[in-house]
Amino acid sequence: MADIHADILVSGGGVAGLTAAAAFGTAGFSVICVDPEPPVTDAAAEGADLRTTAFLHPSIPVLEAAGLWARLEPHAAALQVMRIVDAGGEEPEPRIVKDFDASDISDAPFGWNLPNWLLRREMVARLAEMPGVDFRPGTATTGLLARDREAIVTLSTGDRVRARMVVAADGRNSTMRQALDIPVRTLRYGQRALAFAVTHPIPHQDVSTEIHRSGGPFTLVPLPDRDGLPCSAIVWMEQAAEVERLAALPVPEFEAAMNRRSCGLFGPLTLVTRRSTWPIISQVAQRMHGPRTALVAEAAHVVPPIGAQGLNMSLADLRCLLDLAAADPAGIGDAAMLAAYDRARHLEVQARVAGIDMLNRASMLGAQPLRDMRAAALNALYSLAPVRRTLMRAGLGVR
Repeated sequence: MADIHADILVSGGGVAGLTAAAAFGTAGFSVICVDPEPPVTDAAAEGADLRTTAFLHPSIPVLEAAGLWARLEPHAAALQVMRIVDAGGEEPEPRIVKDFDASDISDAPFGWNLPNWLLRREMVARLAEMPGVDFRPGTATTGLLARDREAIVTLSTGDRVRARMVVAADGRNSTMRQALDIPVRTLRYGQRALAFAVTHPIPHQDVSTEIHRSGGPFTLVPLPDRDGLPCSAIVWMEQAAEVERLAALPVPEFEAAMNRRSCGLFGPLTLVTRRSTWPIISQVAQRMHGPRTALVAEAAHVVPPIGAQGLNMSLADLRCLLDLAAADPAGIGDAAMLAAYDRARHLEVQARVAGIDMLNRASMLGAQPLRDMRAAALNALYSLAPVRRTLMRAGLGVR
C-alpha cells in the first residue's frame, strides 16, 4: 500500500471523467484518473457502449483545451438541423414537421455526433501521451476522507491518493457522492431507452430527427456513412416492458417495428449493430460540492436523452471548474473555489433538469386529445421566430 500525491483525482473513466483528466492535465495539473472497468474501445467487443454523444458547439472549446478535438473531429458527423416531427395522429405518419436550423443563430452547426466507444478510444490514447496524467483502468475508489488541505482517497488496490481536489465523475450511483452523504432527488418514468445504429437509403443531410408519438421520442442522429450507405444512431424511448419486448424480437420483426415507428422518413432502416437498453430517470444532487470535492456529470445530474443535453451539461460543469482553476491555480479544491462552482452551476442544472423532465413527459403522452395539444403547441412555438431562436439558444446553453 502506497501514498500517492496528485493535484487532482478523477473518480470515473467514462467520457466525462476522461475529458476532465485530459483537460486538467493539459492545464498543467498532475492528475490520477481511475475507473473500476477498463474502457471498451472497439465497437465489436463485448460491453462496448453503442450509444452516441452529440457535442453541442459550446462544448467544443473544452475539448480543444483538452487536446481532444483534433482527434475527434475527423470521425464526427455534423448536426446542422434539429427536426421535430409530430406523428401523434391516429396512424404513425408525420402530421407536423418543424426544422430548427443552426444557421438561424450561428455560422456553426448545432454540434457533432460521435459513437461513445470511439470517444473512449481517442480519449484513452490522448491520456497515454500525457506524462502528467496517470490513468488506472480496473481500479475503483472505495473511500474518501476530506480534510481542509487535502482529500485522501482509498483505491481498490489498497493505495491512497492525497489530492488537492477530487472530481467525482463516477456516475449516477457515485461512490464519492455517497461518501460525502450528499442526497439526490430522483424521478422515475417507467421508461427505458433502446440504442442501436441503422443504415438507410435516404441521406440524413446532417439533420437530427426526433419523432414524437407516444411513450417517448424516437430520435435518429447522423453518423458518418457505413459501407457506402447513410447511417444514423437511434435512441428509442418507450415504456420499460415495451422496450424489453422490442429488444428481444428477432431482427426481421424488430426492423419491421422500427420502420413503422420511423414513419418511413429515411426509407427502409437496416439494423447494423446490436441493441442495448438502459433505464430513464431524472436525478439531481442536493449540492454539487463537498469538502475538496466537485460533483460533475451524472454524479451531479442525470436527464433523459432529449436534445443532446446530458454530456453537454457535464462539459459545462468542467468548463466552470477549469475557469475557476485558471483564475486561481493555488486555490484549486479549496472551500471558496468549490462554493463558487456550486453557485455558478447548481441553479442552472436544476432548471435544465426540470425543463427536460417537462419535455419528456410531453413526449410520453398517449391519449389522443393530449397528443393533439402537444402538436398544436409545437406548431405555435415554431411559428414565432423570436421564440424559435430563443429555444435554440437555450438548448445550446448560450444567451
